[in-house]
Amino acid sequence: MRITELLDKKSVKLDAAPKSKNEALDMAVDLMADSGKIKDKEAYKKLVYAREDESTTGVGEGIAIPHGKGDCVENPGLAAMVIKDGVDFASLDEEPVNILFLIAAPDTEDNVHLDVLSKLSMMLMDEDFRNNLINAKDVDEFIEIIDKADEERADVDESLAETSIADDNSDSLKVVAVTSCPTGIAHTYMAAEGLEKAAEKAGVKIKIETRGSSGAKNVLTDEDIAAADFVIVTADAKVPMDRFKGKKVVQRKVADGINKADELMALAKAGDAPVFSGDSSEEGEAAKSEESGGTGHKVYTWLMSGVSHMLPFVIGGGILVAIAFLVDTIAGYGASGGGDFGSITPLAALLKYIGGLAMGLMVPVLAGYIAYAIADRPGLAVGFVGGMLASSGNAALSGFTFAEGTLMDGKALGAFSQFLSKFAFQQPNGGNTVSGFLGGIAAGFLAGFLVLGLQKACEKLPQAMDGLKPTLIYPLVGIFLEGVIMCFILNPVIGVVNTGLSNMLTAISDAGMLTVLGLILGAMMAIDMGGPINKAAYVFGTGMLTTAAGYLEQGMSASDPKVEACYVAMAAIMVGGMVPPVGIALACWIFPKKFTKAERGSAVSNVVMGASFITEGAIPFAAADPLHVIPCTMVGAGVAGFLAALFKCTLMAPHGGLFVFATVGNPLLYIVSWLVGSAVTCVMLGLLKKNVEQ
Repeated sequence: MRITELLDKKSVKLDAAPKSKNEALDMAVDLMADSGKIKDKEAYKKLVYAREDESTTGVGEGIAIPHGKGDCVENPGLAAMVIKDGVDFASLDEEPVNILFLIAAPDTEDNVHLDVLSKLSMMLMDEDFRNNLINAKDVDEFIEIIDKADEERADVDESLAETSIADDNSDSLKVVAVTSCPTGIAHTYMAAEGLEKAAEKAGVKIKIETRGSSGAKNVLTDEDIAAADFVIVTADAKVPMDRFKGKKVVQRKVADGINKADELMALAKAGDAPVFSGDSSEEGEAAKSEESGGTGHKVYTWLMSGVSHMLPFVIGGGILVAIAFLVDTIAGYGASGGGDFGSITPLAALLKYIGGLAMGLMVPVLAGYIAYAIADRPGLAVGFVGGMLASSGNAALSGFTFAEGTLMDGKALGAFSQFLSKFAFQQPNGGNTVSGFLGGIAAGFLAGFLVLGLQKACEKLPQAMDGLKPTLIYPLVGIFLEGVIMCFILNPVIGVVNTGLSNMLTAISDAGMLTVLGLILGAMMAIDMGGPINKAAYVFGTGMLTTAAGYLEQGMSASDPKVEACYVAMAAIMVGGMVPPVGIALACWIFPKKFTKAERGSAVSNVVMGASFITEGAIPFAAADPLHVIPCTMVGAGVAGFLAALFKCTLMAPHGGLFVFATVGNPLLYIVSWLVGSAVTCVMLGLLKKNVEQ
């Protein structure tokens, strides 16, 4: 693909005279709209401005390359403006912008246009090329200048691949570099071009790895790194750094690769940089540049790091568990399996065991990678432990020898030991202390900031102790503090909440208010999707099945109102748990602009999980946008539970989903309840959720 294929004559203006940066952006967006490349002008403009909010695209040397990527773009395109008198664009070098290229990129898997745009960004680093464009007499000449330069210049891959230092036997200084920016369309390659030119001028041999939208290119090999005398990292996104241990490394923001390449090369020649040891406290400009966005953006980025790593565990483990129930249903144990349902046949038990282990890792992985995003590798262990405590809860006191107040040799517990036994453990019948995915999120953020605090506190320790920080101090102190806070504060609070919920549900059931009970139970299933509130409803339902079994042993019939009420409660619980994933999947299809490409891609698996009673399929969506998603799922699930109770639907198995429909009473109305609740969630998401920035 040629650069000029992306540039329509209608989208070029050679006499632009904007008075401000915003006016320049608006004019460029208008030009892009004139080319017919975008479907929704206002949505595209929001993307362009959102990118500017992260950091200016005025890269210096009189160049600005704003860009927007999303579903509102029909086809990849360019718009160009020559601003001969210049405009203040808050550029990195504080100089006015004279030439602006606006990029429109569709959110598709086919990224061939990104290579073309990356090539243009590298061409703009040539001063003669820029001057020729600025002095073009008309649009035809402007396009011809670009086409000619495009013809003469090698493609990005070829240009970068020409450089290699592993087999260079000369006495020249050898440098390896990495460039990367969050979007990876322009700045990544402009920095590479700037470093390459500076290296050539300084007589330095250099190999540059670029990490852009189309992936890592010209990747540094172990041999390249071993041969290098110096490492330069200019990045506004995290890059793998462990490989540079023992090398002198300078870390800067990507803009310095564009505007301060000569300065960086001078540092390389002087060997002026610390030796990299892998300690995350060696946080260069690359890591600090993540702070360029607002607080909300940073929190969202940290959270999504956990969610993206957690998702495979939810999908893979959850579907294996669902298949286990299907196996037992096919074997004929859907109604009679009781608490062992899903583990009665050997195949079902194996599938449930494997899937259950995967699901059990869900919350620890969520917490661990939130902490990793905040504090890098030292945060990972602390986050994992916090997530384990959130998913497992506090140990039950009754399982220990000191439960009765004495040690195994009969000695009475001291005051401090009594304090620990009462507050760090779950008391018998003291309620559930599992804080679930919401507790996992809290644990992840807690772990990340604990480690950051430890790094700050250890800054003035002797240099000889640097090696002990990541291997001893951070994990030991961090895990201890994380554990204390989880055991003494977060998890016990959950126990109190769950005890109150259980008492409330029992009172409503005893009062015979079945529809109210169904509404509340359904909503509880969708508040924290597998967390403590969800589990409180489920435990109440299984308790109701036990009560029903007791009634039957006393001679009551299955149609007795007391027995039926127990089965109705379980039906409301299960239908409520099936609503969130399906309601969200419907919204992904009907309201695609409300969700990211990755979220839309998981819609089919969400339908499978919803039909299998795996409420956890909704967790990634709830974690990404809890203020909008959780109320929508809660209302939809509550409606489904209310309708199931109103229609007197019953369920005799301690599980939900299509696999246990053989045990459902009034199955048609049960399906209606499920679909209506899912539709309510879908519509509410469409009304309340904001369009995402792709």
